[in-house]
Amino acid sequence: MNLETSWESAPASAGHKTSMSDGYDFSALRVLVVDDSFHMRELVRTFLEGFGIKEVTVSSDAEEAYDLLVSLDPDLIITDWNMAPVSGLEFVERIRKGANVPNRFVPIIMLTGYTEMKRVEEARDAGINSFLAKPISAASLYKRLVTSVQDKRQYVESTGGYFGPDRRSTKRREFRGKERRGGA
Repeated sequence: MNLETSWESAPASAGHKTSMSDGYDFSALRVLVVDDSFHMRELVRTFLEGFGIKEVTVSSDAEEAYDLLVSLDPDLIITDWNMAPVSGLEFVERIRKGANVPNRFVPIIMLTGYTEMKRVEEARDAGINSFLAKPISAASLYKRLVTSVQDKRQYVESTGGYFGPDRRSTKRREFRGKERRGGA
């Protein structure tokens, strides 16, 4: 299954560059930003608008964001982890498993101050596409946007209940130990 949204139109035509000069025109994207901090929402909105994105919708909680998700059908979601009463992680799981979601394939960037490996793995296992640690900069957010555009991973659904971008590494590692699958 391939993701087909307006991301396909994000690569700019020849000669048209954005302010960050990577050759992407993000102006047609619809982005939903979910964070319980007013200041963080406004910072992210300001950065996104600076990248040329014209349609940025913000929400202070995951419940409201879920309703917006259904009505807006965004091309990208940026969500905080630590929110109440519904966490960003629960919000991601609801999107990936939801029957009433218009686009379960929507790229999701998890934005959080919690960067322990356990948290990164938990977010990955919920189905996020990318992880961004606070505090953020315009450059770090832009890099995640570009990564989202260039992400060619297939979406998979496992019998264990996971739905989201393929979590397997694309880099092949040579393993020669006795636990190696397959031949010798």
